[in-house]
Amino acid sequence: MTHLRHLPLGFGGEFDLIAAALRQWGRLASGVGDDCAVLEVPPGVRLVLSVDTAVEDVHFRRAWLTPQEVGYRATTAALSDIAAMAAEPVGVAIAMTLPDAWRADFLAICDGIGDAVRAVGAKIIGGDLTHGRELSLTLTVVGHATSPLSRGGAQPGNALWVTGRLGGPLRAIRTWEGGGVPSPESRARFARPVARFAEARWLAWHGATAGLDISDGLVSDAGHLAAAGGVQVIVNLDRLPLATGASADEAAQSGEEFELLVTGPASLDAAAFEKTFGIPLTCIGAVAPPVSGEPAVEALHHGARVQLPRGHDHFPSA
Repeated sequence: MTHLRHLPLGFGGEFDLIAAALRQWGRLASGVGDDCAVLEVPPGVRLVLSVDTAVEDVHFRRAWLTPQEVGYRATTAALSDIAAMAAEPVGVAIAMTLPDAWRADFLAICDGIGDAVRAVGAKIIGGDLTHGRELSLTLTVVGHATSPLSRGGAQPGNALWVTGRLGGPLRAIRTWEGGGVPSPESRARFARPVARFAEARWLAWHGATAGLDISDGLVSDAGHLAAAGGVQVIVNLDRLPLATGASADEAAQSGEEFELLVTGPASLDAAAFEKTFGIPLTCIGAVAPPVSGEPAVEALHHGARVQLPRGHDHFPSA
């Protein structure tokens, strides 16, 4: 993406903060100051866009993360959505609600945002800043892809694959809520997740038919693949790749992993994937025709059907 000059900003405290953020980001920010961002994308590709919000005391607590980690994590969570579609990242726009209690940490939050944007080779293209009671970051992320990897392509006969090792974020949250200190591994999985851009493109190039990132928990997100594809997704809990100390149940429930859950051929070369990216690619199940025509998820443990572990739901049914 070509670097564009910023327009001069207006006057007042809000614009002073934005100007400070732009100085902090340097050439990482591009073309800020107009009513809209203007992006250049290659001809013949599709624009991919997503929005994600991180709210204090909903997605994180102040005692858990540094300000830099708050910015990094919120931005990576948003970027992970377009990574899951095998897209190339282009730009990030940030809408932040900043309370007085966080004002001294504003530039540290911006540092974390910048770290996440820099890590994937994108640019900061604009946003909005307002005052409010709780810290909230809403990230609009933009990318492009020739053939985006959809949730809707799972086919009977496909295998079900997952990247990385699961359970760390849930273990970190449970430890914090219990008054303890998470292990460095679990804390890092919660505070410094990775958007799997290159991994998703590799999977798409090698025949993945559908995919998404794991944000609500593996079993819950498998349900999204089942519903979108009109299929039955079978998850073998005993095959789940586990973070250190995690149980299969924790790995199945743990949200905000931002690992990839994809369907594709059983012949995917897991050894080549791990050699390339340094994380495992594990076959954890299969896709079958829907039972009685209804898409669903079935969980197995050592071959026996078990109750589905519950993932995260912002608005659970009464």
